[in-house]
Amino acid sequence: MTDSAAPEAIAFPQNRTCPYHPPESYDPLREARPLSRVQLFDGRSVWVVTGHGTARELLVDPRLSTDRENEAFPAPTERFAKVRNRSVALLGVDDPVHNRQRRMLIPSFSVKRIAAMRPRIQETVDLLLDAMAERGAPAELVGAFALPVPSMVICALLGVPYADHDFFEERSRRLLRGPRAEDTERARDELDAYFHALIDRKRREPGDGLLDELIHRQLAEGALDRAELVSLATVLLVAGHETTANMISLGTFTLLQHPEQLAELRAEQALMPAAVEELLRFLSIADGMLRVAKEDIDIAGSTIRAADGVVFSTSLINRDGTAYETADELDFHRATRHHLAFGFGIHQCLGQNLARAEIEIALRTLFERMPRLRLAVPAREIPFKPGDTIQGMLELPVTW
Repeated sequence: MTDSAAPEAIAFPQNRTCPYHPPESYDPLREARPLSRVQLFDGRSVWVVTGHGTARELLVDPRLSTDRENEAFPAPTERFAKVRNRSVALLGVDDPVHNRQRRMLIPSFSVKRIAAMRPRIQETVDLLLDAMAERGAPAELVGAFALPVPSMVICALLGVPYADHDFFEERSRRLLRGPRAEDTERARDELDAYFHALIDRKRREPGDGLLDELIHRQLAEGALDRAELVSLATVLLVAGHETTANMISLGTFTLLQHPEQLAELRAEQALMPAAVEELLRFLSIADGMLRVAKEDIDIAGSTIRAADGVVFSTSLINRDGTAYETADELDFHRATRHHLAFGFGIHQCLGQNLARAEIEIALRTLFERMPRLRLAVPAREIPFKPGDTIQGMLELPVTW
């Protein structure tokens, strides 16, 4: 086995040139599938996985770790490096700790539980679209719809007061996008302080959310400690609204840029679940899952050495031509359930059932209620997020 590398060092991550396509500068990585090398902001060389089959094999390999407190864990940005050594529940721990934490949460995110939430999600979507229609066109869809839908839903699920949404949405933005490393660190501190105070309040005045259940059962019984509960709450709140908000905004933009597929979807609403899966594959908004090797791993003709960093480029994995024909095309009729937009293995996204329901209901209702929905400005003028964070639209001005 040998350590292969791309002919030239390619920086990772990079900005997309089109919000729904991988960066054009990643093309050499596509050609070098399934495994090659990239360079992080600090000059460190790490492995990048771009092959679909190789990614599925590695994501279930226990020799790869998500432990962010490991000194060898890769940091894709300076702000990530600033908070890397701070414990992150679920996402940043290995088994058996990960399994213990996940088992506490699984009942709240089961298919049955999410199915029971669909009427509540629909009410939330209708309420926001009513308000948009009443205010009249044009509208900025991220702030008016794409962000508040998942924010309101995850607040209801967790038992977090939606009245505080301006606070936690702004801190979530700084946690994920900075702009400076100090902003990210301060945002984490402020979110920690918020949840410590909320835990104290809920101990005095219990509610009926998931956070209340964790406080009055797992915390009270010693299955969780307070710091672990705060970390869990932060992960669930931030991940629970940021990712879905970006899928709704970028999904809307993408459909408006693909009028033939949108017309097909409007004509055959039964396609919506398949369309959601294809959008998840096509957009791959969470690009760059991170791992560190605990032992040597021989795979795909290369050797990943112990302490090597490994990055999974979801946007390239989900465009692998060996897994998907015409992978760069948006096709609602392809079989996409094995995409890796939610990851794979033990760390596959816990909230995927909720995300699917929210995206499906939000997009279906938006285009039903506003059949003449269109961009209010030329597409090239609409800002989207940089490549070092979750992909999506910064703003989405629309009219109807």
